[in-house]
Amino acid sequence: MDVFRLIEENFPTVEKERGFSFAKHTCIGSGGRAAIAISPIDIEEAANCLNFLERNQISYCFLGAGANVLPRDGEYEGVVVRFDRMKKLALSDRLYAGAGVTGGKLLSFAENNSVTGFEPFAGIPTTVGGGVAMNAGVDEKHFSDMVISVIAYCDGVVKSYAKDECLFSLKNSIFLKGIAILGVYFKAEKAAREKIKERTAFYLERRKHLPKGRSMGCTFVNPEGISAGALIDSCGLKGKRVGCARVSEEHANFIINEGTSSEDVARLIDEVKEEVYLRSGIRLREEIRRIP
Repeated sequence: MDVFRLIEENFPTVEKERGFSFAKHTCIGSGGRAAIAISPIDIEEAANCLNFLERNQISYCFLGAGANVLPRDGEYEGVVVRFDRMKKLALSDRLYAGAGVTGGKLLSFAENNSVTGFEPFAGIPTTVGGGVAMNAGVDEKHFSDMVISVIAYCDGVVKSYAKDECLFSLKNSIFLKGIAILGVYFKAEKAAREKIKERTAFYLERRKHLPKGRSMGCTFVNPEGISAGALIDSCGLKGKRVGCARVSEEHANFIINEGTSSEDVARLIDEVKEEVYLRSGIRLREEIRRIP
């Protein structure tokens, strides 16, 4: 099946890219190619595309900012669905953001309109869709703390999910089960712009110590009562290497990629999990997503 031709014939106006490179569009900088990537312009077009793919049994995956994902090596014959053109921002008694709005644009929009609450997300590389789906955040606050409702596509229809329907938990939500976030309504609490700027600067400063280099951010979710990085470090795994991938000497919950092989990164993740379990009895849960 020529997936590109099929998409072109049925959706001639949707933005598309043949031979999509995962390595070029992810922070880890590795992975193979997909037959095609598509970028719908709005909720209606996104729903129509996803419904078409499902009806024709064409495999697909989502990709946002590509920050905490590990794409596989080799060829992917399916479709990468990106929401990077869905960038609507609006403010009433709630703040609405399309799935493709970046974290930086969300924070700027909120600050410019004196809306507070998003400052802890400063510097986190994400989109609204990815951030909400993975319930990204810091110890003090996660995206779920700001969500009112989520507009998403599931099983052929677009529906609104109230916050309690999203099943948010630590770095998790119902949307990681293949439900496509299209837009999100957030709380819109007001505060002085200067105060918002101060808090944003505080959180940006706090992120400066994080390791540089190609990574997925934190690889594992912190087990209850302990830092995953500290646990990995206590097992003597800082600097551990598999091929082009190594555990960061600065922060053991970061895996740095110095080559082009996702397989090396995946093997290192698995070996770290196994070693930590053997030494501590704790099974680390991956914070990153493996795609497609």
